Amino acid sequence: MIILASASPRRKDLLSLLVNEFEVRPADIDETPHAGETPEDYVLRMAAEKAAAIAETGRFQPADIIIASDTSVVKDNAILGKPESLSDAKRMLRLLSDTQHQVMTSLCVRNVDGSRIVTKNVVSTVTMRPISDLEIEQYWRSGEPQDKAGSYAIQGLGSVFVSHISGSFSAVVGLPTFETARYLSEFGVAALREKICE
Repeated sequence: MIILASASPRRKDLLSLLVNEFEVRPADIDETPHAGETPEDYVLRMAAEKAAAIAETGRFQPADIIIASDTSVVKDNAILGKPESLSDAKRMLRLLSDTQHQVMTSLCVRNVDGSRIVTKNVVSTVTMRPISDLEIEQYWRSGEPQDKAGSYAIQGLGSVFVSHISGSFSAVVGLPTFETARYLSEFGVAALREKICE
């Protein structure tokens, strides 16, 4: 069995493109960045800790595989988390407006006993067009940015602000499907075979 250590519906949808059956078991961990921690180290640590937290529950078969991921929007080496308010969303989207930023999405795939763990950080560059304060307020009222890193969702209404992306679209959404399929194959799970044989 494959276990997705995330409550994100976006990650669930992306993983369902690769495999037919998996369980969703959200990991409850402290997601506070450490002092002096780089964004890359942070997202890699988050994915690894989410996977480890699920592994520690001990409710598995020996062949089970855990997948965890974490996504951070990064501007000028600062992590932009989920907005706490409209004013916080304005602060973030003003920073992102008419410029480029990075979206870092980490991936951790491991077996339950931890004898094999693979990790990867996928970095994509996103270019935003200029965004007005009125647009930010209208976007906030849609409800979409309120639980999104960086205050926007590229797969949703927030796509109207994105003029260009260099990297992995699926990673920006929340789970890098190319890397996930590749790592699953190393654990004996072939995504194409899984979907063809459904």
